[in-house]
Amino acid sequence: MTDTTGAAPAFRRHWPEYLMEAAALALFMLSACLFTVLLEHPMSPVRQALPWSLGRRAVMGAAMGVTAVSIIYSPWGQRSGAHMNPAVTLTYWSLGKISGWDALFYVCAQFAGGIAGVVAAHQAVGGALAHASVNYAVTRPGPGGAAIAFLAECAISLSS
Repeated sequence: MTDTTGAAPAFRRHWPEYLMEAAALALFMLSACLFTVLLEHPMSPVRQALPWSLGRRAVMGAAMGVTAVSIIYSPWGQRSGAHMNPAVTLTYWSLGKISGWDALFYVCAQFAGGIAGVVAAHQAVGGALAHASVNYAVTRPGPGGAAIAFLAECAISLSS
């Protein structure tokens, strides 16, 4: 009798989807980093042409929305499920939509893809990505601080 529930069988059956998931998040993070440099680095001509921070945030939101939708509806996104977020993957697992081994491999692929995307962006734009105004595209809490940001995220999550 062949074991169909362990790590090795799961990996053999779904390794292409894990790689697709890694590539999806790599592309998403590459896009996030490049758009952040373009919109926030003080030497960027786009930043200089669009000094209004709310306008830049709107452009960033639209750019990342288009990036996400493009990845989700791509053939690879359709095949892998385009989770692109460990929280989504763990939700699928908790709902019984994927096995525990699949969840583990998806999450590992997502972390690897995210790191690869940021590394690729750093290779493309160098030190501009590390500039304080860009900070590797890290999202920071607003003036209300981390506690308010956490409560807002919880409210958004619970309202879905």
